[in-house]
Amino acid sequence: MKGACMAPFLISAFKVINMIINLFVGISVGANVVVSNCIGSGNEEKARSAAHSSMLLAAICGILILFIGLAVSEPVLTLMDTPEDVLPYAVQYLRIYSIGMPFIMIYNFGASLLRCIGDTKRPLMCLIFSGVLNAGLNIFLVVVFHLDVAGVAIATVISNALSTAMVIVFLLREKSYVRIEMRRLAIRRQDLSRILRVGVPAGLQSMVFSFSNVFIQSELNGFGTAAVAGSAVALNYENFSYFVISAFSQAAVTFTSQNYGARRYGRCRSVFRICMSMAAVSTFIMSWVFILGRGFFSSIFTSDPDVLAYSVERLSIVLPLYILIVTYDTGGAALRGLGYSMTPALFTIFGTCVFRLFWVYVICRIYPRFSMLMAVYPISWAMTGAAVLTAYFILRRKAFARPSAS
Repeated sequence: MKGACMAPFLISAFKVINMIINLFVGISVGANVVVSNCIGSGNEEKARSAAHSSMLLAAICGILILFIGLAVSEPVLTLMDTPEDVLPYAVQYLRIYSIGMPFIMIYNFGASLLRCIGDTKRPLMCLIFSGVLNAGLNIFLVVVFHLDVAGVAIATVISNALSTAMVIVFLLREKSYVRIEMRRLAIRRQDLSRILRVGVPAGLQSMVFSFSNVFIQSELNGFGTAAVAGSAVALNYENFSYFVISAFSQAAVTFTSQNYGARRYGRCRSVFRICMSMAAVSTFIMSWVFILGRGFFSSIFTSDPDVLAYSVERLSIVLPLYILIVTYDTGGAALRGLGYSMTPALFTIFGTCVFRLFWVYVICRIYPRFSMLMAVYPISWAMTGAAVLTAYFILRRKAFARPSAS
């Protein structure tokens, strides 16, 4: 399996991976909010306690996902109607990738703690190191040892393990609130309750979001391998744009929670305005760079004319309105920083899951075209964004009228 032929198994496997891990990654958002709120209110002991509880919770979650991934890989990929010619490769990749789940969980929670103190540089250093190592190991294991799919998965696990080790070292040597001491690792009931209150709705939102994408992927598989591969190519550039949105959303949840804990409500408003505007402008610019050069950018990954056509079509439909994601992603992050986690979760579940399932099984049955399937993305973003922003402005007034949690 070479070139574009690898895209089908990768996209199918990643849909399942995201569905499995997003619930637990969402819990790291809860840890971020709780620790940030304690830091903002000046409660050092509670911040340290929550940090230690979250890191042990991360390890437990990672081990749990490992066994879930090993168990459900083949059944779920089969239910997704993954093409028979790529199913064995997808299963193999997913099972090897599952071995690295504890590392992924610990990294996400650890990076979240570092962001609580405004440190985004060291997590970035870890990701750069991991990315470069992953690329090098991919070439080495696939080209030299001819491990093919297994080599790609093994390279990912090794690079994740080493980036996780770096984060652990940073936390062990940290001098601030989030310093980790091995002897203090324990899950305390009060910390767990507060983390889960915010984290579980965020995780369910992400999980259901991925769940809906599994059904879209299943429908996409019906258009053939070229359509799946073309979508995989386009998704690379969509992900680049989303990384910008995600960065500002992470900043919004951290700084909103800190300032809310310190009862600096004016700063909470400023954080929302700055993160929303910066995310919107950055996403607009990046998206239109990819739109205007969609033929060139798609050709970097494939020379197959059918795959290229599907990639260009998806980019032309999805990216022009990609900026709409900013509304519910950043708005939802600000709401979680204020302690409202279930509200954005419910709106996002309806907009990105219920509506998308209706679209796939009703609209796409009437108009079974690739373009119609892709149209579900901007329509669902617009619906969800309008609901989340409305909720934000209503609930923000209520939040500022009550005492903040500490």
